[in-house]
Amino acid sequence: MAEPEPTAAPEHARARAHGPLALRLAEPAPPGFLRLSHGDETVVALPAWPDGATPSVLDEYGVAPVPVERSGETRRVLAACLRVCWTDLSAEPWPGMPAEISDVLGCYRALTGRGDDMTRSWALGALRRLADTGWILRSGDVVRLGPRCATWPQESHAVLRELVRRLPGPHPADGRPDGHPDGPAGAPATLPLEESGPGEPAGGRPPGAARDETSPDLDGLLSAYDERRRAELVAAFMAVEHAAEPVHEARFAALRDPALRRTLAEMLARRGRTLIQRRDTWTSGYDDTVAARLTGGPGGKAGPAEGERAVLTLVLVHSVAIPRADGLLPEDTWLSPYPVAVEELRRRTLLPIGELESALRALRQAGLLTQVKAVSEEAPGGYVPGPQFHRLTAAARRRLQEELILAAGPQTPLAAAIRARRA
Repeated sequence: MAEPEPTAAPEHARARAHGPLALRLAEPAPPGFLRLSHGDETVVALPAWPDGATPSVLDEYGVAPVPVERSGETRRVLAACLRVCWTDLSAEPWPGMPAEISDVLGCYRALTGRGDDMTRSWALGALRRLADTGWILRSGDVVRLGPRCATWPQESHAVLRELVRRLPGPHPADGRPDGHPDGPAGAPATLPLEESGPGEPAGGRPPGAARDETSPDLDGLLSAYDERRRAELVAAFMAVEHAAEPVHEARFAALRDPALRRTLAEMLARRGRTLIQRRDTWTSGYDDTVAARLTGGPGGKAGPAEGERAVLTLVLVHSVAIPRADGLLPEDTWLSPYPVAVEELRRRTLLPIGELESALRALRQAGLLTQVKAVSEEAPGGYVPGPQFHRLTAAARRRLQEELILAAGPQTPLAAAIRARRA
């Protein structure tokens, strides 16, 4: 009997929750990970895509991915980072070379044709979002491409090279584009295809930089299927893991077919995840046992900071608990059409304005809150629970309900019963 494939469900869940795993210099990466070394003592690992698929497969099925705040600005700033950090186009993009933030901002200004303070503020916000999500690494006034850039598939590099060649470079003080000192101001800068010279690291990487794939963790499950069904499984896996909303089973054969769905559930289990069904739609969430290890075991992290938890609790009380008590929402939902205005949050919290805005920004980025725009005086907009609440298991929904009762009515008999049961 063949030995089962090694799995690393807690490590995969931890990487999804908290970003790339930090490894010691000689520590191997868990199965199903990419191991990335920057050439110093910095080694990280992040999950590899199954069969090389990326979330772009969602476009083929007309499924919306998780939205990115100010997505246009964020993409343009990432393109500017790629332009100034990817200095050797004969090499792969990652890890590239460090670059000054001023060069990134200069490239961004040249790309957009705008140099006002508001544009600069948007660009700095995009840099923060990219750093928080691992697309870039920022240290003081220096940036370099982050570990997530190493997940770009090989077949996409040609398109990226052409993009970088067409992007303008940062403008020096004389107003001429970088790389074209004799060209007219405002002329588009292009990059030649550079080759590594004698004595330079092969592929343009810093000495010691390496990208290594570990043993696949899902191949044993996928190898039993032909190419078509294997592709259906991977597409369904990417959909439930990366779609903004639960996906309808009619769109994915691996969700309709019970046998394929069992394999899909096992694929998710090897990544510390589980299938969640809501009528005829499906999504994924953290396995309850793995989630408990993430937050409660040795080395576990507590999740949102105290201020963020306080703000999230306020939104849940005013957007979900109060409408539910008034009979406006069903008992089993944590999504709500009743936004909480920012002014209400300011009145109800002791957090300074800056900390409140920082908490709201972090919760939006995590998908725990969604901002609703004002449409009229009767509908002023505000904040409601975000799409991550689709991903709660039944046990997680019960725990959240109990925590909300303890927060909103700590002296009530129901709260006393909850504390007694937990004791």
